[in-house]
Amino acid sequence: MNEKVIKLADVQKDPVVSAMVEQANACLETMGYTDHGPRHVGYVARITGSILKNLGYPDRTVELGAIAGWTHDVGNMINRHGHAQSGATLLFSVLRDIGMPTHEVLRVCSAVGNHDESSGRPVSEISAALIIADKVDAHRARVRRGRYDFSDIHDRVNYAIRHTDVSVDAKARVIRFACKMDNTSSVREFMQIYMTRLCLAEEAAAFLGCRLEFVVNDMLLNNAPTPPGNIPEPPEDID
Repeated sequence: MNEKVIKLADVQKDPVVSAMVEQANACLETMGYTDHGPRHVGYVARITGSILKNLGYPDRTVELGAIAGWTHDVGNMINRHGHAQSGATLLFSVLRDIGMPTHEVLRVCSAVGNHDESSGRPVSEISAALIIADKVDAHRARVRRGRYDFSDIHDRVNYAIRHTDVSVDAKARVIRFACKMDNTSSVREFMQIYMTRLCLAEEAAAFLGCRLEFVVNDMLLNNAPTPPGNIPEPPEDID
């Protein structure tokens, strides 16, 4: 097999990968999940690459991050449970068949296999950026057209989000996710479904040497951790 430099565009146009992305999305649509198709994976690919690029990682690492973003949810074609691990397993041979070198395939598969909050942990810079990008994709565009279910909290929360922004301050080492919600849902409901995702995203940001700021309607929802070496003394007891 002739190994070559595989770019995101090569993966996107591969018929096997395309079929896997579409089938995974179709399975989740049948189960009532929000969009996990080209719109979602495209967003995750773009944000993963953007985080890595803005933090100064090499161009090839940025490209591999984008590839991991595009392919991270293909395991949903097998089952929602364990989709990260099954997706990584499927991708190994598919990416090798496209011509990607084994050491790069392994980096992508490790990131994909660790992106889900139920069992994943940041294991590399690609993995960490992928986790953050996946967890912050909340937007009304994810609600499936003609399938909005007001009784479903995921639909309500996503439908309420009209605008999002992800920014990286490399100097201050801050990754910031900000969104605007209308009253279709509430911040309480947002946190009800995003708390475990937020915790993993914070861990991923720390892996990258950054602090994650999660802002909804101009409110910071998570306090910044105290930097090592700057822990304040406890207050004296007051009678």
